[in-house]
Amino acid sequence: MSAQVRKTSSASRILGAAGELFYAHGLRGVGMDRVIGEAGVAKSTFYAHFPTKEALVAAYLRATDESWRAQLRAAAERAGSGPADQLTGLFDALLDAFARHGFFGCPFVSAAVEAPLDSEARAITIAHTERRDAWLGELAAAAGAAEPERLGRQIGLLIDGALASGRLLQDPAVVEEARDAARRLVAEHTRR
Repeated sequence: MSAQVRKTSSASRILGAAGELFYAHGLRGVGMDRVIGEAGVAKSTFYAHFPTKEALVAAYLRATDESWRAQLRAAAERAGSGPADQLTGLFDALLDAFARHGFFGCPFVSAAVEAPLDSEARAITIAHTERRDAWLGELAAAAGAAEPERLGRQIGLLIDGALASGRLLQDPAVVEEARDAARRLVAEHTRR
């Protein structure tokens, strides 16, 4: 039992270190020796958990997918019980990201730019976007949107645009502008 706890702890430390490094410096900008050093594990321990960089990148993106979608949902729920309010309230998750630890944009957009088209990293990124947009479409349907899938995709584009512009400009005002655009879209799509 003790070995299992140690194994889990090592994997968590490795993923935590990799996550911070990949987010700040990109997938290509971080070597495995740097992750090993930051995680404070032996090379043999590292490679027992993650035999290749691709395996580490995939684990990082899967963990980030779960975490980021949970942050979006939590921000939406804090905005209230109305789906229309949730569709605009979820932008608070982006503002929280600015406040937390510096802002380096969207890890999925970064991965998509750096990863080969046929890579597992790109497939995980596409799956993340599809899951996020499906959830946004569900919220849009609950809000009474005439074309909920379309509204969901449009809100997703606003999220991606705010993350990319936020990275470039380092200005959280882009999130407020995206939220305002989302508010107008929701009103337009739910007008009867």
